[in-house]
Amino acid sequence: MIQFSLRTNPDNPNHHLWNNNGTWFIHYVVHPTPFTKERVRRSLGTKCLAEARARRDALLAGPPVLALAA
Repeated sequence: MIQFSLRTNPDNPNHHLWNNNGTWFIHYVVHPTPFTKERVRRSLGTKCLAEARARRDALLAGPPVLALAA
């Protein structure tokens, strides 16, 4: 079972976002077991920061974010 724990910094509206040559990505860590971790980085498919934030928020809002780890 994958454990999901979300850490955010309310002072940073771009938490979990990373700009790679103009395209926004989401990055986070999952823990597939209590002894392992996996860094996940996925393209959000946009160059617009506002759209990237909206897509990040939608992904982190619920269980579908776990599907990104696959």
